[in-house]
Amino acid sequence: MNQNLTGTELKRLHREWRKRPKGKLSIIINGVQGPHNIGSILRSSAAERVDKIWFTSNATTPESPKVGKTALGSERYIEWEEIQSTSLAIEEAQSQGYKVVALELASESIPIQEADLGGDICIVVGHEDRGIEPETLAECDFSTFIPQLGKIGSLNVAVATAIAIYEIRRQGWS
Repeated sequence: MNQNLTGTELKRLHREWRKRPKGKLSIIINGVQGPHNIGSILRSSAAERVDKIWFTSNATTPESPKVGKTALGSERYIEWEEIQSTSLAIEEAQSQGYKVVALELASESIPIQEADLGGDICIVVGHEDRGIEPETLAECDFSTFIPQLGKIGSLNVAVATAIAIYEIRRQGWS
């Protein structure tokens, strides 16, 4: 019979998985303003051990009191920085050895499951409505998207970010 894990069993399970990821993972949040989206991204990031998050283009930061409702303290497990521009964040990430990958429905984007997401990856996610600016897309190493089968053309930015984080980690486990 399948049973819920005890606290000790859960710790053992997670301890094994923590040893598996290869490569660092960071995020550039470009202009995302919804505090619940930011809180959700922070929780997913803490759960999958994101190393750093850069907040650019007036993105809401973890300092916003409304973020805490969804983040539930997870921001304390992530290094983060508010930076003047997305270009500077991309430069900084690339100088640290990251491959910078835009998560965007764009003409040259490739399906995320077909993208080589091995090594150190920094994903760029954009504003809830406008997405990532063309200038920013041009600065990224490449762009990827999450294929969708239904009648809705895009996912919520926090959900899309969580899926991308998981796919990057999944490829690192393989």
